[in-house]
Amino acid sequence: MHLSRVNLAIIYYSSTGTNYQLAQWAAEGAQQAGAEVKILKVPELAPDAAIDSNPAWRAHVDATQHIPVATKDDIIQADAIIFSTPTRFGNVASQMKQFIDTVGGIWFQGQTVNKVVSAMTSAQNSHGGQEATILSLYTSMYHWGAIVVAPGYTDQVLYAAGGNPYGTSVTVDQDGKMIEDVKDAVIHQAKRVVTVAAWLKRGQQNSI
Repeated sequence: MHLSRVNLAIIYYSSTGTNYQLAQWAAEGAQQAGAEVKILKVPELAPDAAIDSNPAWRAHVDATQHIPVATKDDIIQADAIIFSTPTRFGNVASQMKQFIDTVGGIWFQGQTVNKVVSAMTSAQNSHGGQEATILSLYTSMYHWGAIVVAPGYTDQVLYAAGGNPYGTSVTVDQDGKMIEDVKDAVIHQAKRVVTVAAWLKRGQQNSI
């Protein structure tokens, strides 16, 4: 394997599948850019009774049993991380927040420093807190010493996806269908993350 090849972890939480789909598109873009990619989910905190009350939630949980659960080692091994989480009252889902809270040990040891990170999100309406959610997650990343790579307005595909410069966000209707066409924006965001991570990795190797 080439020394500068980027190891990307795509870490998501999804109850009914939207953010899992975003993660899959991100993996597609990252692989096109030459990265080694892992798609990982954070642990589910909701009780079975809550999951069973929503058939779509139960179906998604059952359909993604094969997806590995993210660990601290996945953070340590990754050169770059893309997070994808639903919006919960303008903040990340509790499942994602709980996972981030568990990495205090490796943060203390400096093992989150210089990870290239980016984020995506979803909500049920276009002003449901998507930007606030991504910015809230990035606040944690600044504490990590990570390097945030947002999409900005670096490609025209971002405008077709709603034009969120902080990270791809999508609105989901009551039937769970995405309103905006964000696939190309997600792929572009992932490629940008991998490109910047590769620059950083090569720079670090050349300085040794």
